[in-house]
Amino acid sequence: MPHRILIVRSSAIGDVVFASALPAAIRRTYPDAHIAWLVEPGIHELLLADPNIDEVITWSKAEWVKLWKGGRKLELARRVLQLRRELHARRFDTALDLQGLMKSGFITWLSGATRRVGLGSKEGSQFLMSEVIPRGGEAARIGSEYQYLAQQLGLDAGDFLPTLTVTPAARQAVRDKLAARGLAPGGYAVFAPFTTRPQKHWFEDAWQALAPQLIAATGLVPVILGGPADADAAARIAAADPRIVNLAGQTRLPEAVAAIADAALLIGVDTGLTHMGTALARPTVAIFGSTCPYTDTGRATGSVIWLGMECSPCRRRPTCGGKFTCLRDITPAMVLERARAMLAAGAAAP
Repeated sequence: MPHRILIVRSSAIGDVVFASALPAAIRRTYPDAHIAWLVEPGIHELLLADPNIDEVITWSKAEWVKLWKGGRKLELARRVLQLRRELHARRFDTALDLQGLMKSGFITWLSGATRRVGLGSKEGSQFLMSEVIPRGGEAARIGSEYQYLAQQLGLDAGDFLPTLTVTPAARQAVRDKLAARGLAPGGYAVFAPFTTRPQKHWFEDAWQALAPQLIAATGLVPVILGGPADADAAARIAAADPRIVNLAGQTRLPEAVAAIADAALLIGVDTGLTHMGTALARPTVAIFGSTCPYTDTGRATGSVIWLGMECSPCRRRPTCGGKFTCLRDITPAMVLERARAMLAAGAAAP
């Protein structure tokens, strides 16, 4: 029986959310195990409040890359050895590489764990594992590959739905910010319009058209969430209606989680914030175009709009010349209709 388990999933936010059910599955199966998760700084804040995680370990890939590109090889070697010592001191007997890449495989190997399990390991990382489990599960279901891994490991996977924990401090901080703008819990809808690739973005004019329609139909005030890099785009969307509240770049991850937990509704693109809506069991409408990570949210209050065009999903290689018809053909009216259905489902839920 494993006693000390390390989960390696350093990025990205969405995948950390997808895999967030794994610690609970481990805890149900091995109640006395010490469970640690290695993740990049910033994202680690998503995991700190999880009652099933005993320790969150941060690893800055960005710092290692900077040292490498700057020619500071000796300092990089020192950092590698330092992390090795820190991980070995924890005496992990099992390490799970959820990314299956060389970077994550190297960290998993560096842990010194005797049993090193890679999920769909590639890029040569498979040779650093003691065993490799192929990616499987029902592709349409949220987090299915991690659920499949849990099942293959003999864990009590249960319903394996993503889960996040809201900290009291973050809840109070975000409630104070929203109260200053005249909003109370349950009186707003979160908009999550931003992600890392333009082919995943719904159009700004669509968000601008949706906002007043949503207010008129539901009385919910849109609250825009995003990072500092999204500030300009968020300002353009918010300019469409003075009632829109723009918090892009003004919340840390725990506060974003708290804002979503208190929201009556979340509408977003394929981004980590949107997946948080499902993890927090809020009425959620996810707008997908060039990607389609799942269509089954596992919850009656979660819905995905995806047109399933012949060219979709194209992921990182769009063939439409920037037209992004897979998203343009999703209209504000379609999103509003689905949003009202999810609100109704939420009201009917026990």
